[in-house]
Amino acid sequence: MKAHSPGNERPVLIVGATGDLGGRTLRSLLARGKTVRALVRPGSDVSGLPKERVEIVRGDMLDPSSLVPAMIGVSSVISSAIGYSRRRETDSLRTDTEGNRNLVDAAKKAGVPRFVFQSILACEHAPDVPHFWAKKVTEDYLQEQGVPFVALRPGAFLGGPWMKASLEHGQVMGMTPAGIRITYISPDEVARALAMAVDEPRALGKRIDLGCDRALSGPELAELIGGLLGQPMKMASMEGGGSADIMAMFKFFQTGKYVADTRVQAELFGPVPRVEDAANQMLVGFGLLPKAAKS
Repeated sequence: MKAHSPGNERPVLIVGATGDLGGRTLRSLLARGKTVRALVRPGSDVSGLPKERVEIVRGDMLDPSSLVPAMIGVSSVISSAIGYSRRRETDSLRTDTEGNRNLVDAAKKAGVPRFVFQSILACEHAPDVPHFWAKKVTEDYLQEQGVPFVALRPGAFLGGPWMKASLEHGQVMGMTPAGIRITYISPDEVARALAMAVDEPRALGKRIDLGCDRALSGPELAELIGGLLGQPMKMASMEGGGSADIMAMFKFFQTGKYVADTRVQAELFGPVPRVEDAANQMLVGFGLLPKAAKS
C-alpha cells in the first residue's frame, strides 16, 4: 500500500477521520507536517477530507480482515472512532467494544509502533456507563496485548450538537447542579493532544487526563457562557435526554469523580487552557460570537 508521504516518512493512520474529532485531529496532524492515512468505512463520504498528504483506505472496525492491511507501514494509529453516539443509524456500542478489540488485535499483528487511543476521563470509575466502561476495557486490552499505547482521557467537550441546540434556545446544557463540578475541554485541544501524542516519547504507556484549568458546575458554566454572550442563560433540562447509556453518564457526573488531574497534560502538551477560552472558542465555532471576540 503506497502512502502519500515524502521520502521515507510513514503516515499516521486515523480511525474515525470523517467524524468531528477525527477531522480536527487530521487537520492538526497536517499542520504538524504529518502525512495521514484515513481508514474510512465503505460508503462514507470523504469529500470533506483534505486531498493533499491524505490517503483514503476503506475498512471497518467490525471487519477484522480489513484492518491489518490498513495498518501496514504506518508510524502510529490514532483512534477517535465511536459508535455509541449513533451518528449513523447502523452505529452501536459494538464499535466501542468489539470494534476496538479488533483494532488492537490488528495493531499487534501489524507491529504498529504506537497506538494513540481517545478514551474518556474517569472511565475506570464508571462500570455502569457502557461507553465509559468500553474505553476502560480497551485501555486494559492494549496493555494486556503489549501494544505500545497512549490513552488520552478528555473531559466533556465544549461543543457538539447537544450544546449547540440548547444554546440556540437560550439555554446551557449544564450537566451537574450547583456544587458538583466536572471537567470540560475544547475538542480542538483534544485533537491537538492526539496529534502531539504520536511523537511525544514521555506519553508512551500513560493514561492521561485532559481538561481545562478548572472544573465547573452546571450553573457556573451557564454563568460563564452568559457572560461571554452578554445575556442571561437558563439551564437546559436533561429529562428524557438520551439513551440509557447517556442517562447513566449524567448520573455518574453527579458523583463528582469526573474531574481531570491536568498535571501530566501540562507537562507533555503545554499550558492547560482556560475554560473561558474553550467556551469562547465554542461560541465562535457555533457562530454565536464573532471571531474577534475575546474572553
